[in-house]
Amino acid sequence: MTPPPTILVADDDRSIRTVLGQALGRAGYQVLSTPYASTLWQWVEEGEGDLVITDVVMPDGSGLDLIPRIHQMRPDLRIIVMSAQATLTTAVKATQRGAFEYLAKPFDLKELQAVVARALTATRQDTDRAQPNGATQVEERLPLIGQSVVMQAIYRSIARLTTSELTVMITGESGTGKELVARALHEYGRRRSGPFVAVNMAAIPREQIESELFGYERGGTQGRMPGRFEQASGGTLFLDEIGDMPQEAQTRLLRVLQEGEFTTVGGAQPLRADVRIIAATHRDLRQSIQQGTFREDLYYRLNVVPLRLPPLRERREDIPLLARHFLNQCRDEGGGQRHLDEEAMARLQAWRWPGNVRELENLIRRIVALHSQDTITPELIDAELAEPWAGEVAVEKSASAEPLVDALSRHIARYLAAGREGMPMVDLHARIVAEVERPLIQMTLMETKGNQIKAAAMLGLNRNTLRKKIRDLEIPVVRGAV
Repeated sequence: MTPPPTILVADDDRSIRTVLGQALGRAGYQVLSTPYASTLWQWVEEGEGDLVITDVVMPDGSGLDLIPRIHQMRPDLRIIVMSAQATLTTAVKATQRGAFEYLAKPFDLKELQAVVARALTATRQDTDRAQPNGATQVEERLPLIGQSVVMQAIYRSIARLTTSELTVMITGESGTGKELVARALHEYGRRRSGPFVAVNMAAIPREQIESELFGYERGGTQGRMPGRFEQASGGTLFLDEIGDMPQEAQTRLLRVLQEGEFTTVGGAQPLRADVRIIAATHRDLRQSIQQGTFREDLYYRLNVVPLRLPPLRERREDIPLLARHFLNQCRDEGGGQRHLDEEAMARLQAWRWPGNVRELENLIRRIVALHSQDTITPELIDAELAEPWAGEVAVEKSASAEPLVDALSRHIARYLAAGREGMPMVDLHARIVAEVERPLIQMTLMETKGNQIKAAAMLGLNRNTLRKKIRDLEIPVVRGAV
């Protein structure tokens, strides 16, 4: 009879070791646990274990530093990294050094068990995700701030995507940090030594887009002017607000993506398109396709890997981290040391943030620039948000002040008014239902702390139906944690 797989667990937190030992033991695995990196390495040297689960920081060393050594000695031994250092850098380092998976603490036990099962059955090709030249020096250069569950999912996605050159489509409301994510994919990826060229499609006049992207050749003294594809050669081309690209330019971009080459405007010699494409938009491109303003075939060419950035209201727990980060930036730029009192921070967390992270940054910078006091008070926050706080509280605390049917009626009336002004009215029923259904499911899940069984019961839905709606509506789920 084949013995069960042995899992080596290294973590300096006794409670984590106990929980993992019990959970993995119940799942039928043998478990060896230790608080020390040196003991883990000794087990690996002795040929123990079929899988490693390691923390990053231990009393006598780093789990990240062990990964290359373990791979060199035992290339087929899969490694799962878990860490309370919930940053993009940690996720990228773990992935690029060859970890099979990275999980931030606190983690979901069911998710961990699923990762363990996948790791034990994965092929060698599945685990060989390290950079070709080994571990790279990764520094925290980009202000992607947040430790919420939804941001951890973003970090893990970015980490995986840095080891490939797949085309990525980033979607999200204005101000959520789409360009920051694009820069992270470039700075931590295989093309980091090449240029990063960003083009805002909404800022270029329609008649200039093709020459801007592909360059042009003219007679006389003007000669030849390279476009953004050529400028980004060997690196990354970030096409921001791709939903604003006119139809004729969409057709030409599709041809470039299909053929891998382009010609300048007025030129005849084809040039190789040696770029990684990352696109971004705040629009619903599926709706644009239905309205006939965006090509469906181009959408599928660009949407190879979709990455949705959550609005700030979906990750309110990150607001204190972001606010302190922006205050520190202002201090470093000569704005002096400031801090937010507890009530002021509560004000920030309760605000709806229609402008997302960019709005929060602008608010902090405006306060530092216009006010001299060291402590930022709730009264100052109220004044700068330009709305009486009491009114905002009243709206949030008295949701029944306006019947839901009245609010929906006003919302639908705005849609119909836009239709009278020329906006195509397509799938109005589906659009309205989705706008109501998404916050309903999301807030119910928040109320149940991610427990889908309880949420399904509250909503009166079958659990499988709820799961499908969560998937279709791309709703992040906050799970119960260890």
